[in-house]
Amino acid sequence: MNHFYVWKFNRWKRWLLLPSIALLTAILLWVNENGSFSVFSKEESVALTKGSEEEPNIGLTFNISWGEERVLDILEQLSEHQVQATFFVSGEWAERHPDILKKISEGKHDLGMLGYRYKSYLDQELEQVRKDLYYAKEVFKKLGYKDVTLLRTPSGQFNKEILELAEGLGFQVIHWNINPNDWENPGTQVIVDAVMKQTANGDILLLHASDSAKQTAGALKTILPGLKNKGLEFVSITELINQAHAESELVE
Repeated sequence: MNHFYVWKFNRWKRWLLLPSIALLTAILLWVNENGSFSVFSKEESVALTKGSEEEPNIGLTFNISWGEERVLDILEQLSEHQVQATFFVSGEWAERHPDILKKISEGKHDLGMLGYRYKSYLDQELEQVRKDLYYAKEVFKKLGYKDVTLLRTPSGQFNKEILELAEGLGFQVIHWNINPNDWENPGTQVIVDAVMKQTANGDILLLHASDSAKQTAGALKTILPGLKNKGLEFVSITELINQAHAESELVE
C-alpha cells in the first residue's frame, strides 16, 4: 500500500509540473535557435574552448615559451600553405626574441600571451598572478604590442578566481579542445592521425612551437592541406570569437 500511495502522490505532482516543464523547454529551444546556450550565466567568467559547430572554421594555435628554431620552420609551413594561426607566447620569451615576434606579426598571425613566466597559475597566489599579468602586459606594450588581449594560462591551468582576474584585466582566456600532445614527440604520423581524426567545425587546436616540439613542423606538412581538404578553414582566434555563434564554456 505504501508504494501505491507514493506513486499516486508523485503522479499528482507530475501533473502540476507539466506546465512549468513545457515553459522551460520552450525557453531553451528559443535560446538555442537564437544563439549559443551555456549552463553558466553571462555574468560568470568563461574560457573559450570551441567556436561554432555551424561554421567550418577552426582555430590553429601554438604555444611558445622557449627556443627559436622550431618556430621558424612552423612559420615557413604556415606561409607555404597560406594558413593564419594564433601564437601564444610568454613575455619572457618575447623579450628574448623580438625579431621572431615581428615575423609572427608580419605573417598576419594573431598574437596572444602566456603571461610573463611560464609557471602554473594554480601554484601561485592570486596576487602573484596579477603581478605576472601586469608585467607581461607592460613587456608586450614596450615591444609595440599594446593591444594583446588573448590569454592562455601556463599549462592551460586555471580556476574561477583566475578567470575573473584575467577578465577584470581585459583578457579573454583561450583554451582548446583538440590536443595531440605534440610536445611529447609521439611520432609525426601519430600527431597527424590525432588531428585529422578529431578535428571538426569550430575546434581550437593546441600545438607547440617551442624547441621541444621536434615533430610538429613535419606533421603540419600533412595536417594543413589535409584539414583544408576536409572543407575546414583556418581562422584567427579573434575571428573565431567574433563569429555570431561562437560558444564559450567554462573548463574545469
